[in-house]
Amino acid sequence: MNQVAALSHRDREPVASSAPLWWSLLYFFCLLCGYYVLRPVRDAMGASNDAATVFPHAMIAWAQAHGWQLKDFVLQVLFTATFVSMVLLQPVYGALVARFPRRVFLPVVYVVFIACLFGFHWAFDTAVPGRGMVFFVWIALFNLFAVTVFWSYMADVFEDAQARRVYGYIGAGGTAGAVIGPMLTQWLVQPLGVANLLLVSIGFLSVCVLCIVRLRPWAMARERRQGLASGEAAMGGSVWAGLKLVWQRPVLRAMAVTLFFSVGAATLLYNQQAAIAREFYPSAVAATAYFARIDSAVNVLAILTQLLLTRWLLNRHGVAPALLMPGLTLLLGFGVLLASPVPVMVAIVQVLQRGSEFALAKPARETLYTRMDRPSRYKGKAVIDTAVFRGTDLAFAWVHKGVALLGTQAVFAAGLLAALGMTAGAWSIVRAQRRLPGAHRSSELPSSDRSSEPQSARGES
Repeated sequence: MNQVAALSHRDREPVASSAPLWWSLLYFFCLLCGYYVLRPVRDAMGASNDAATVFPHAMIAWAQAHGWQLKDFVLQVLFTATFVSMVLLQPVYGALVARFPRRVFLPVVYVVFIACLFGFHWAFDTAVPGRGMVFFVWIALFNLFAVTVFWSYMADVFEDAQARRVYGYIGAGGTAGAVIGPMLTQWLVQPLGVANLLLVSIGFLSVCVLCIVRLRPWAMARERRQGLASGEAAMGGSVWAGLKLVWQRPVLRAMAVTLFFSVGAATLLYNQQAAIAREFYPSAVAATAYFARIDSAVNVLAILTQLLLTRWLLNRHGVAPALLMPGLTLLLGFGVLLASPVPVMVAIVQVLQRGSEFALAKPARETLYTRMDRPSRYKGKAVIDTAVFRGTDLAFAWVHKGVALLGTQAVFAAGLLAALGMTAGAWSIVRAQRRLPGAHRSSELPSSDRSSEPQSARGES
């Protein structure tokens, strides 16, 4: 009881001196820094012309025997493998969430990722054939599951009113990590080599586990204070409950539709960028450095947007502008590419697309989860962020392969249609979130008064 009282007192401290804020910020910084150290390595694998680096010898031989050249279908095969792996792992994640308490499944997710990285270090160090395919698929799974778990945990630690005050700071901390990660890759890839970059990422993920443990008392205190179901007990329910939630709840369904078109547009753009990298950056080191420069530009744009625009938009105008602006930006970007499809413009639109998604759309969506119950935050959100995301990746990777036969401008025309669908989906989220508990009160109360909202207004179960 004394610990809970002390934590309740800490909740009233100024945001700048709040211990859970700083632990959360460090957590997100290390998570994204560790990921972005690895992302350029993954992108270089996807853009590689050397099929033997990416695929196992047996798979190459099988494809040749059936008249295929795998080097012509690198991204399509990788996205297919990623989706299949995601479908197989989704019930595993659902079982973890349903059957184990938070103190078990959160650290276990990251410990498993760290163990995998040690295995990949050996594979890259010894040049194991087919390492590129496994690593590409694993990085995609790591990014989606690790980040999804992070934001679900944040919704356990912070109340609705607290989240509106601190999510901007936490997001900026993550973006800082996303800026530094590619820089570390650029600086270290030559002296250390690709294999030893994985050890750098292991160090950052180890700090994430420490942050999870240190944040646990604040999550427990919030649940006790508000009389919520404890995350220290298993959540229960079916491992497939997330699919049912997404189908039944309008705001989750709208998020899934929006993500479908958003990821579709991004996949078309990414595949076209990979084709350019294959032509102009044939070596793994050169391609890794090129993708690291793109990542650096994306994250510099994101952190500037977060510091100068995102928090002001969310606090002053709600989620609507932040949700709608990325789609409108893509509509403009694909329109420019239709008129002037030069390589430098592809890179610029890629930076704008990823930067606006990360700095505007993502924080707006995560804010809405603070007004939902824990099954929606952990189960429904996981389905959207993993299965829907990678299913769309797979679909549009093959769409790109077919549309590209008609020429570069056909790809950009398809991207324009996807951006239009993304904008319409964002508007459907704006409409659906008005029916969430606390929507009217949240839009009218000044921030200093919001911490006194009743439990029912925050949508807790």
